[in-house]
Amino acid sequence: MAKAKTSLTAVERRAGELDTIAAVLPMERRDELAELLTDKDVETLRHLVNQGMGPNTLKALTSDLAYLEAWGLAATGKSLPWPAPEALLLKFVAHHLWDPEKRATDADHGMPDDVEHKLRVQGFLRSAGPHAPDTVRRRLASWSTLTKWRGLGGAFTSPALKSALRLAVRAVPRQRRRKSAKAVTSDVLAKLLATCSTESLRDIRDRAILMVAFASGGRRRSEIADLRLEQLTVEAPIETEDGPPLPSLAIHLGRTKTTNGEEDDVVYLAGRPVEALKAWIAAAKIDKGSVFRGIGRWGTVSRRALDPQSVNAILKQRAEMAGLDSGEFSAHGLRSGYLTEAANRGIPLPEAMEQSRHRSVQQASSYYNSETRRSGRAARLL
Repeated sequence: MAKAKTSLTAVERRAGELDTIAAVLPMERRDELAELLTDKDVETLRHLVNQGMGPNTLKALTSDLAYLEAWGLAATGKSLPWPAPEALLLKFVAHHLWDPEKRATDADHGMPDDVEHKLRVQGFLRSAGPHAPDTVRRRLASWSTLTKWRGLGGAFTSPALKSALRLAVRAVPRQRRRKSAKAVTSDVLAKLLATCSTESLRDIRDRAILMVAFASGGRRRSEIADLRLEQLTVEAPIETEDGPPLPSLAIHLGRTKTTNGEEDDVVYLAGRPVEALKAWIAAAKIDKGSVFRGIGRWGTVSRRALDPQSVNAILKQRAEMAGLDSGEFSAHGLRSGYLTEAANRGIPLPEAMEQSRHRSVQQASSYYNSETRRSGRAARLL
């Protein structure tokens, strides 16, 4: 009985420690994580917070760490050893990258049924079939990062592990799927904005979200959700040849997925997106803090920022309202849509990258919508 009480106290202590970093590392499953993670795991996370690692990176590391610990317990009956032996890394690959056809005739191929059942009960496994290779690589990379932050080495670069990954991916070829099946180009965006036709708070907010996310270079949903008033600065109006000057704003992005946080990464808005953003800020009476917030049933604007997933949900809801297939669109479609639209209008890729803030031409060009390229001039030179 005394042992059970001590264990409960340890869980409560870890839950409290996780609470202390919740402001930087929001976690919806705090109590579950407190039971799953070890004291050393929590200590590592606290160290990463103190090192100033970005919140999105921390959330991804925490999610991967929780999955790895859950898988380790299910597969071996023990918490993960640090550093992990090469055999355990190979077991992880074998459990997650397997051939469905071979599994149909060989029950020992792939993830054992008892391990799969435990992970499904805990909510860590949802879809059937093997994992995507990119997911396995990301979790191994997170495992390696967390190992290094503990001051330890590992077998993550071993020839055996590299060979196992390469052979497993070849054995089960998968078609790479885009995060958004279709790009949100200007014609699609116009249909989404047409659903924001009233002056209700929700329509004003969603109009601003869609226009700002697209026009600022296809900002990631996390960057839109985390946008704060303090990141915005008013710029001098932009003169035009045949009309009044256009209002202009700068968005200081700070730390993003492609920056180190030491540089002042800036993108600019001009014209309608600026007007839409100012209309929302005025209507919601926002004078500091988060720009895009939740709206209650009775029209009350929350003090808390929108969750990044809510940005995705808003886009899908607007797509459905516009009579589009919401399953074909996601918030990431704004990013690929921006670059696709830039290509359609003949804007040079380097100029578009200045706004999207991509660091490599290869990465930026990968977002160009395949359907647009298929029917474009580059595919019809002869």
